[in-house]
Amino acid sequence: MTAAFPPNFSARAARADSPWLRRWNEGSAARLTLLCLPHAGGSAGFYRPWAALMPPEVELVGIQYPGREDRFDDPASADMGELVAALADAVLPLLDRPYALFGHSMGSAVAWELAHELDRRDVPGPRRLFASGRAAPGTAATGQLHRQDDVLCAELARLGGTSREVLDDPGLRSLVLTAVRHDYRIIETHRPAERPPLSCPIHVLTGDTDPELGEERSRDRAGGWADLTTARTEVRVFSGDHFYLTPRRREVVATVLRRLDPSLTTDGRRTWPSTP
Repeated sequence: MTAAFPPNFSARAARADSPWLRRWNEGSAARLTLLCLPHAGGSAGFYRPWAALMPPEVELVGIQYPGREDRFDDPASADMGELVAALADAVLPLLDRPYALFGHSMGSAVAWELAHELDRRDVPGPRRLFASGRAAPGTAATGQLHRQDDVLCAELARLGGTSREVLDDPGLRSLVLTAVRHDYRIIETHRPAERPPLSCPIHVLTGDTDPELGEERSRDRAGGWADLTTARTEVRVFSGDHFYLTPRRREVVATVLRRLDPSLTTDGRRTWPSTP
C-alpha cells in the first residue's frame, strides 16, 4: 500500500472530540498511535489503565462503541459494516502517523474489519494488528446468545468479565445487557467477506485457560489468524482466562510495545544495546 494519507489530517486536534475516541496521553513526542477496541459490552475505559504504562512516543486511543456509558442514548450500529464504517470516519484524523490496532475478543474482529475498511479507502494499513482472546473471523464460534438474556448472563459469568454482584442486581444487569446484547448481535451475525489477506504482522494474545481461545486452540494456525495475513503471525500465551489482560496488564503492554518498537519500554525510557 503506497497511497498517501488523506489531506484532512491537519484536523487531528480539531476533530479529537469525536464520541468514538478517548485519548488519555496525547503529547507532542508521540510518533505512534495505538488504537484499542474493546470486547462485547466493554468500553474504552477498559484500556485507560494502560495510559500510565505508555511511553511518550505512543499515543493511546480507546474506542467507545455506541450504546454504553456516556453514549448510552446513541443508537447502536445495525451490523459490523455500519459499525466499522462509522469507526473509520472517526479514526481517520488520527492516522497521520504510523499506527497499530489492538482488539480484545469482539474487538479483534472489529480491528480486522477496520484494517480492511481503511485499505478500501486507500489509507495506509496498520503497522501491526494485535488480536486478543478470539479466534479469527470466520472460524470463531457464534450463536444466538443475543436473543436470550438468561443464557447471555450465563455466558458473561463463564467468561469472567462481569462480577456476580452486577449480574444479580436487576438494574445493573439491565444496563450491562443492553450494551452486551447489541455487541453480541453484531458479532454473532458477522459473516466476513472473502478478501485478500492483510499485509501487516498479526500478533495473537490469549490466556492459557481462555474458553474462547486457549493455549491448545491457538496452536492451530494461530487460531486461524495465520491465514489472514501474508506477513508473520505470532502467538503469545499468558497465564489467565478470557480477561487475562487485567491481572497481566504490565506484561501485555510490554509485549505490545516491544512488537511496535523494541526501543520502547513501559516506563517511557528507551533501552539501548550495551557497549561491548
